[in-house]
Order: sequence, then C-alpha cells, then structure tokens
Amino acid sequence: MTTKNRCRTYAWDDPLAGASKARTMSGMEYLQAMSSGEIPLPPLLYTLGFSKPEIAEGEATFLFEPQEYHFNPLGSVHGGVITAVLDSAMGCTLQSVLPKGTGYTTLELKVNFLKGINLQTPVLSATGKIIHKGKTTALVEADLRDKEGVVYAHAVSTCLMFNF
Repeated sequence: MTTKNRCRTYAWDDPLAGASKARTMSGMEYLQAMSSGEIPLPPLLYTLGFSKPEIAEGEATFLFEPQEYHFNPLGSVHGGVITAVLDSAMGCTLQSVLPKGTGYTTLELKVNFLKGINLQTPVLSATGKIIHKGKTTALVEADLRDKEGVVYAHAVSTCLMFNF
C-alpha cells in the first residue's frame, strides 16, 4: 500500500465572469484587465503553476518552474504540461494584437520536445511570437527556454480568427 504524503491545494475565481468582457475589449485591453485583477486569471494558471503572463503587443511570456505535480510516470515533466505553457504563450501573443470583437481558436498545434525537463531544470520561460497574421488565420510560435537561452521545446500553432 502506498502512503500519499504530498498535497497541493489552490483556489480560483469563476473563469466565465470576465469572458463576456472579451467581446467589448481589444485583445490587449482584455489581457491587461486580467493582469490588473479586473478579470480573473484562467484556472489553468493555478492548476499548472504558471506565472501571470508578461504582455507586450505581439508577445507574451509565461514563467514555468518544473514541479513533481507536473511529472509523467517516468519522472519527468509531462509533454502535455509543456504543450500547455507553450500554447498559453502563443494564444496570448495572438490575443494581444486582436481588435475589439475578435476572437480566435487553435486549428493546429505542433510541439518539438528538445530536452527533458525535471526537478533539476531551472525556471523556464515560454515566449510567443507572431510569424504571420492574415485576415482569418494566424501562425504563431513559442520557445521554452532557460535564462541562458537553451531551448527545451518549440511549438508552432495555426489559429483561426473570428468575429464575436
């Protein structure tokens, strides 16, 4: 019988409380409202332990510190967690340039896992960048790097933009 001695608890606000406001703000205004606390942060940030994003026009960065609760059965960070932080950076990067009344969704997501991530891995940052933004689709990318610039993972996403 296994004794479970690790515990993690956290709380979050209603994620739909601010969702309707997205329709009345530009993407940057919406992200700034989340950053200031006017709109609740997504529960995913608390669930996976990502930092609140640093946002600039056309760029978003999340910090990620590997923890045991991110592990897969082999004792390294699960690929889904790595994908989630990269997807968050790419999504917020695109959101930061969207005009009022415009939303987006992911059409395709591809991730390259380049280095294993475990408890000895330092804090990593996922930063998004827009490769191309057309009228209906956008291509964005993100890297997951340490402070020395070593790349641990790279992702590319195609997004569909739409009017609310």
